[in-house]
Parts: sequence; structure tokens; C-alpha cells
Amino acid sequence: MAIDYHNIPSPCFVLQESLLRSNLQLIDTVQKSAGCKIILALKGFSMYSVFPIVNEYLSGATASSLNEIKLINEFMERPAHTYMPAYLPEEFEEVLRRSSHITFNSLSQYEKFKEAITQFREVNPDHSLSFGIRINPQYSEVSTDMYNPCVPGSRLGVTRDKLPDSLPEGIEGLHFHTLCENGSDTLERTLEAVEDRFGDLLYQAKWLNMGGGHLMTRDGYDIDKLITLVKAIRQKYDLEVILEPGSAIAWRTGDLLTTVLDVMDSQGIQVAILDTSFAAHMPDTLEMPYKPYIKNAYQEAVVGKEVYRMGGMTCLAGDFIGDYSFDHPLKEGDQIVFEDMMHYTMVKTTTFNGVNLPSIGMWTKENQFELIRSFGYESFKDRLS
Repeated sequence: MAIDYHNIPSPCFVLQESLLRSNLQLIDTVQKSAGCKIILALKGFSMYSVFPIVNEYLSGATASSLNEIKLINEFMERPAHTYMPAYLPEEFEEVLRRSSHITFNSLSQYEKFKEAITQFREVNPDHSLSFGIRINPQYSEVSTDMYNPCVPGSRLGVTRDKLPDSLPEGIEGLHFHTLCENGSDTLERTLEAVEDRFGDLLYQAKWLNMGGGHLMTRDGYDIDKLITLVKAIRQKYDLEVILEPGSAIAWRTGDLLTTVLDVMDSQGIQVAILDTSFAAHMPDTLEMPYKPYIKNAYQEAVVGKEVYRMGGMTCLAGDFIGDYSFDHPLKEGDQIVFEDMMHYTMVKTTTFNGVNLPSIGMWTKENQFELIRSFGYESFKDRLS
């Protein structure tokens, strides 16, 4: 569906409702065919204004902080699946009250809070809670160490040598998360490592959470293999399977609209300075790193075309991405649309340098733009003191 960007404020994240629903419909088909639960990972997509839409298709959501838990409770009206690398004692009772599943990162964390769990259950006997432990299968195909939870010294999950032959009393589930926008072939190899190291414990578990990184909405993803793998694990170990993708839900569902503020020659390189920031508004482009696509532009320098480096508006010297080619020269006021900016982008924005956050809006299925929220000085001030 073509979007008319001319009357949309800049910069602005623009979600397309029809594309979001299309992704959710596909994911719902997977969970029904595989007999598993697929839940939204808020760390990848936390646009709570569309949680009622997500609720129509998915089985819940997963959180990694009390704030994310509260967002799930308030806007999805469900308890959360919760995992944190470590829990704060002053928050833990509220985490228990607001969650249905809680995964511990280590045995020491579980031991620390066992008494609090016992006390909570005595007071709240009807509250359904299930506890799990995160495991580290010591196998991951993620090439960027920053996103690889299986590197030596990783703080995420327990290796097999640290677990007993039987699941600790009160632990009903195992949880691994070692994928990052991977295919089902990667999951297949990962499951081989999980079964090799933890197969005996899987027979004792009631559920297995396979984490996120299952990019099932990407073109070319082998969905049939995913369904086959999930079914096989479910049947072999007689347990419930949970997947919690972040990227797959919002994959290619919306863009970031920006505007050229200035064009300058920098030692022979043409630079277009935008009303957004890669460091503050698209940090993954610098951290991963990756080069985002621009609508109606060429991804590389093309001989005979107009070539520009895209620059952000902060004072950080490295706040730029380059180089792109265009059929026509860029000028002040031109719109630049960065594609696929819904997942792991909006959730990571900052007000570094005091730059305003991009507005958030939606192109509805009725082919209308709806401005959901805009930001200003108060959003910047509220993060400081």
C-alpha cells in the first residue's frame, strides 16, 4: 500500500497496520499448525498502541524488566512471561504478581528467591505461576559478539555442567535464546546442541521456551521446517513449546520518515544532513552494524548517479551512514524514507544531544495517517534531573 508522506510530520516512525496484520496472521498460522505458543518480545517491539491488534493473534508477551511487564499488563491485559538476567529484591513480589512464567538466569538467582516464592504462593494460592531456568547450549550462529549469548564469559544462561541430573524442585521449564534474525535451518542445528546437552532435562520439563530470533516473516524463511521442528520437540519430550520473536512481528511493517536539512560538500563528499540521528534514533545501524535501505535510492555509490552520505543531526562525529546514490540531486526539504524501522529501532531511541525523538504514527488499514504521539522538551527533560 502506497503511503502519502507529504502530510506526515518529520521525523516520524510510520507503522502500516495492514503489514503488521499480515505478519501476525502468518505467525498465528505457524503457532496453530505447530501447536505452540508464540508471544511478542517487547525488547524488539513495544509500540503499545497496537497491542490490542497483537492480542487478536498472539498468545501473550515476554518482558525483561518490570516496566515492560507493566506495559503488557496494562495494554495486553495479560500476565507476562518474564526473564531478567537478575531480579531486584524490592521488585520481585510485584514481578510475581504480574507474571505467569518467570525464568531465572542462574541457579543462585532461583535459590535467592525461593523463600519469596513460597511466601507469595501461600498468600496467593490461585495465582498460576511456572518457573524456568535459562540454559546456554554453547552453540550460536550469531556472528556479532555483542548479540551472541554463547560467547565465552557470557552472563546469559547456565551451561550443562552447572546443572544437576534432575531439574531443581520447583523448576518446570527450560529457556534458551541464541538466535538473532535466523532461519529455521539455524534453529535445527541449535536444537541438536540443546538436545545433546540438555535432552535428559527436557524429558523432565513441562515447557521449553526457544526464545526469539525466528525470523519467520522474512521472504524465503522455511516455515514448514519450523513447524516440523516444533512438532517433533513437543512430541518427543511431551512438553509445551513457546517462541518469543521480536523482529518477526514487526518485520518490514513500517518506515522512518526523515527530511534533508542541509546538503554540504565535505572534502569532495556530498553529505545530506537529516532531521534524525543514527546514533540516537537508529543505534543498531552503528552497533550491528548494518546499512538501512532508503526508499527510491541505490544502496551503494553508482557511477553517473548523485552520491550522498547520510548524516545525523547530533554532534557525534560518527553519526552518519553512507553512501547512497539517487537519480536526482538532493536539496533541503527532500524526504528520505528509511525502510523497515519498526523492530529494534523505536525501542532503542534516545534524546542524546537533546535531539527530539521521532513522532510515532500509523498508516491505518483505511488508508489514513493517524498520529499517535509526538515528543518535545518534556521527553528530554524527564530523562534527566
